[in-house]
Amino acid sequence: MLKTIAVVAALIVAGVLIFAATRPDTFRVERSASIQAPPDRIFQLINDYRNWADWSPWEKKDPAMKRTFGAVASGKGAVYAWEGNRDVGQGRMEIAESVPPSRVAIKLDFVKPFEAHNRVDFTLEPEGGATRVRWAMQGDTPYFAKILHLFIDMDAMIGKDFEAGLADLKAAAERAAVTGRVR
Repeated sequence: MLKTIAVVAALIVAGVLIFAATRPDTFRVERSASIQAPPDRIFQLINDYRNWADWSPWEKKDPAMKRTFGAVASGKGAVYAWEGNRDVGQGRMEIAESVPPSRVAIKLDFVKPFEAHNRVDFTLEPEGGATRVRWAMQGDTPYFAKILHLFIDMDAMIGKDFEAGLADLKAAAERAAVTGRVR
């Protein structure tokens, strides 16, 4: 009886491992929102890491996190590093490309809770009197992550943070559009 249970368990584990190997080698999570503000106002909130406290969902998850800003304040070469609780981990972002007022591309490196190297893209497109903001993250999916993704829905997990961040970005940008000030 124990031998049968062990064989069945081994077959299940082998099946999971084999199925994980067939999963995609990359992932992409994307969300978008329509914001009633011009692209240049929204761009300022994204392109300058000092403005992220106004809308980033991770700022709320650990208000006590340690933040370090690089010598460049905004645009290409701007750096933001953080170290926080288990909800935000530790990592570093660097703006790799900044095209006012339509695009910001970021090199995102996580250190904790696991090492990962991803790319984040913000695109801003005029849409009538509003701006369509797309927030996407993509990266490689190593084999171990493929196994985890069988049990954890990355799109849903990261997507809800993107949705919360876009809602706060919308509030901050629309508030700035009314007051005429980003900060």
